[in-house]
Amino acid sequence: MQVDPTVLAEGVNMMWVLVVTFLIFFMHAGFAMLEAGQVRSKNVANQLTKNLLTWAVGVVMFFFVGAAISTIVGAVTGGGSYTLTDAFASTLGGDSGAWVDWLFGAVFAMTAATIVSGAVAGRAKLRAYVGYTVLLAAVIYPVVTGLTWAGGFLDVLGFHDFAGGMIVHAVGGIAGLTAAWILGPRMDRYNADGSVNVIPGHSMTFAVLGTLVLAFGWYGFNVGTAATVFVAEGGELLLGDFAYVGRVALATTLGMALGAIGASVVSLALTRKVDTLYVANGLLAGLVAVTGIADVVTWWGAVLVAFVAGAQLPLVFRFVERTLKIDDVCAVFPVHGSAGVIGALAIPFVAVPGEGPTVFAQVAGVVVIAAWTVGATALVWGAFRAVGQARVTPDHERDGLDVSEHGVDTYPEFGGPDIATDGSPELVRTDGGERVDATRSSSDFRSDGGVSKSEINLVTAIVRPDRLGAVKRELANVGAPSLTVTNVSGRGSQPAKKGQWRGEEYTVDLHQKVKIECVVADIPVEDVVGAIREAANTGEPGDGKVFVIPVTDALQVRTGKRGPEAV
Repeated sequence: MQVDPTVLAEGVNMMWVLVVTFLIFFMHAGFAMLEAGQVRSKNVANQLTKNLLTWAVGVVMFFFVGAAISTIVGAVTGGGSYTLTDAFASTLGGDSGAWVDWLFGAVFAMTAATIVSGAVAGRAKLRAYVGYTVLLAAVIYPVVTGLTWAGGFLDVLGFHDFAGGMIVHAVGGIAGLTAAWILGPRMDRYNADGSVNVIPGHSMTFAVLGTLVLAFGWYGFNVGTAATVFVAEGGELLLGDFAYVGRVALATTLGMALGAIGASVVSLALTRKVDTLYVANGLLAGLVAVTGIADVVTWWGAVLVAFVAGAQLPLVFRFVERTLKIDDVCAVFPVHGSAGVIGALAIPFVAVPGEGPTVFAQVAGVVVIAAWTVGATALVWGAFRAVGQARVTPDHERDGLDVSEHGVDTYPEFGGPDIATDGSPELVRTDGGERVDATRSSSDFRSDGGVSKSEINLVTAIVRPDRLGAVKRELANVGAPSLTVTNVSGRGSQPAKKGQWRGEEYTVDLHQKVKIECVVADIPVEDVVGAIREAANTGEPGDGKVFVIPVTDALQVRTGKRGPEAV
């Protein structure tokens, strides 16, 4: 059976593009986890919603408008010609191949868009962020691709950006920094004297897992851009151009490694500790820096550029935070912005001889792209701020955007209806007495907390977590095996200690403890108290406290027994 080589080559190549496109799309899961981990728990749902709507709204706008704008800008500034019909036909009236090409471009566009959400986290109104995403996907990002990848004047000038280190990542990072500047910092981020208050994110685990998901998807970003699987030539099916695939894969791998190492070294020099978040962010900065140069870079060039990109991250973040006083929550500028610029400017010096662009072309590209991104972003967010729609109210920011913007609690402690307010005919006593029927007279309602049928006591102990096992054993030895344990945090006589978030120290005066509750009736309270003290005592401040509280009554749910028998 004869198979047309052209048809086979087209089909295999199309499948390859779709596979790497889906891999790049999966990076949105990484962005969602990374950003959710770096915000406070009261803003997690808001951050996840922004990530979801970035794709949903942005991809629609890029389909209907953005792709055509890119074509038009490329033709106008590159000396070509176009018609509006042709510009929109590739998406609205295209064929299967054209739509695959559009989708490949769309996942790059949405990467640039979602970066911005990390910079404005915790205070931007959802409507403002979505409005900006519409304009970024429809105009701001397409103008940049039109000037470069679509044949615009920067492409004619010789500007080189292989997979979007400057065009995608730096655009997102610069846009995020600009938006954060227009919005202003989060509440309580800076003191009146200009000093900085550290606001840690709620989950280092999320942040690191998100980083690793992004690193995995990055192979689609870079290696996926490098290869054409087959070409049809002279009626024969030939292997495509894989000449530089190995270089791209190597540069990508070395980039993530050296970026993490560079950030670790500088973190250690600044704080005498290797900050976990700096390592994660440095890994991504290294990837960003090699993204634009991976096709022409030497192996030693990839090592050098990625190390510098990782090393600059803590320094640039501190400069943005302390000198510029811009609250870039997820460090999107040092990760994506400055790292992308470093990679773009380094190409002429680290490329394989004869394959690198000119210094002038790279400098011109960086200046034009940065100026356009800053100007367009400032105009949009400035307009939102002028009409009072840029950021949430102070009350909403204090309560958290999850509740104020979405009406949800990402980490609800309890579920189910409140029995006291659900319209039930029975009332719930809040004074310690029994539950009574609503038809009973007012004389039936106790106000003295009830009468204890016998002596029942609640022993509550706050102790060090590492002493829990010993306390459980001692309580069992004195005949009090039943207990309730809760993880808590608090402060007392134990001295405060220092914590660290992205290389910055902050005071930790709430220490992790466990609360042990034990209700006793037929066991001497002193035996229980003595057992807890014996097991929990280390002789150091912070060993905890023990409290004894009389209990007026008790009820065993299963049997209905009351008083000491219930205990």
